[in-house]
Amino acid sequence: MLIENDPLHAFLPYPAVPVSNATGGPLAGLTLAVKDLFDVAGYRTGCGSPLKLAASAIKDRNAPAVQALLDAGARFVGKTHTDELAWSLYGMNPHFGTPVNPAAPGRIPGGSSSGSASAVAGGLADIALGTDTGGSIRAPASFCGIWGLRPTHGRISLSGCMELAASLDTCGFFARDAETLANVGTVLMGPDAAPLPDAPRFLQPIDMIEPLPAASRALYDSVFSDLSTAMVSVYPEGGADALYQAFRIVQTCDIKRSQLDFILESGMPLARGLDDRVAFAQAVTEEQENEAISLREDFRTAIDALLGSDGVLLAPAVHDAPFRLDAPASVFDSYRHDAMRLLSVAGMAGLPQVTFPAGLIEGAPFGLSLIGPRGSDLSLMTIAARLFADRHKTD
Repeated sequence: MLIENDPLHAFLPYPAVPVSNATGGPLAGLTLAVKDLFDVAGYRTGCGSPLKLAASAIKDRNAPAVQALLDAGARFVGKTHTDELAWSLYGMNPHFGTPVNPAAPGRIPGGSSSGSASAVAGGLADIALGTDTGGSIRAPASFCGIWGLRPTHGRISLSGCMELAASLDTCGFFARDAETLANVGTVLMGPDAAPLPDAPRFLQPIDMIEPLPAASRALYDSVFSDLSTAMVSVYPEGGADALYQAFRIVQTCDIKRSQLDFILESGMPLARGLDDRVAFAQAVTEEQENEAISLREDFRTAIDALLGSDGVLLAPAVHDAPFRLDAPASVFDSYRHDAMRLLSVAGMAGLPQVTFPAGLIEGAPFGLSLIGPRGSDLSLMTIAARLFADRHKTD
């Protein structure tokens, strides 16, 4: 790594290899951290797995998303920790350890983009690349009190990045403030093909809000209370559980094609949680996959119709603040499922979702978000920045 001191354990301790960047540009003066799923010239790509790391050649070129940020003037300072194979939500790697959550030490940083979120929240990097398949930008952003964007599916190249679940994977990014996040988005995406109007229709997804714990709901209401909104329902028939179960199946079947052979043939030890997901992958059937894909197609059609070209969902990113690292096993088992019922909405729809700091719950960060029509990423960030600024003018 290239930074001199990493008290947060956010970076992998790779031998330092300088990476060239432009001397000027819209990101000049900003430092860049890169999740260790992306190729960076001069470095191996370990993907949170000792066996993947051992098998990786030293890369001779940068992933396009990395190169775009370097060409815009950002200065690379290191590769960051990720959950093993990016297949988790908590940020805890059994081989390489857990990055510190700078905003709530002793609590999970969120994964799988844990090191990237930790580095940005702790001021070790100004911007960081991550990925988001099921929530790996949105959850860490919420947990660490920073800004993050999961973009429209397919809008940013994932060439030179480990594939987990191709129909859900996205290249996302973090920053500590809205302006920097938007500048990164402009570099990586260019102008919106379908920008939102300055005065969009704000929609409250009542079926996403109702299950929130009291403290989370109070923050939600306080942030969005001044807006004129319409109440809507977003989940398909069968509710949140039906969407989440379909997400699990779609993701799992994608992973069966991308990573399951490696997992099984390498004999890698399966950490707690990963063992259950591998067993689920081995049991899922083609018929279940077809049913899940059909539900996703219907859901996307319905969400597109609901949002139109000017609708914005005022959504919780996850349901609660990050839990403690020493929480009982029951919390580890339940939190993921509750969070994924919310995170699967934008994931299954392929829509952009920007997450921003909303406040604290028992001293730990809690984020809220906006979900917009596909292709509205930059204007969605602009609207989120305006709402955030307006709220803080009155605080």
